[in-house]
Amino acid sequence: MRVTRSITLDESELVERFIQASGPGGQNVNKVATAVELRFDALRSPGLPEPVRSRLLGLAGRRLSGAGVIVILAQRFRSQARNRADARERLAALIRTAATPPRTRVATRPPAAAKRRRLEEKRQRGTLKRERRSIENH
Repeated sequence: MRVTRSITLDESELVERFIQASGPGGQNVNKVATAVELRFDALRSPGLPEPVRSRLLGLAGRRLSGAGVIVILAQRFRSQARNRADARERLAALIRTAATPPRTRVATRPPAAAKRRRLEEKRQRGTLKRERRSIENH
């Protein structure tokens, strides 16, 4: 399965299990296992570069099992083929997101005018609070 130009996953790395879907479907939902549970062992996959793997494990969230396996459940459609394609596309999208390195933050300084405004607002607030105090307390 081709994910990006540089990342390709072997079909043997993807384990699909077909289960009965919940939700609408009439009699069909009780007879046919249309939902797809796609499992991908991200921790041991030879097709993933190390930086992509670490970002992918962070992005996976609750789809990641304790053993480093990403589990995607697709049951949006009523047909097994469409759910299968949906699960694969969702995995590919997740890997594509992990493949783009995060942009480095460029440190910037606040403009002098912003500093002046902040200090002026602090002065005004302090003056207001000072004026609220009663003379006897001082």
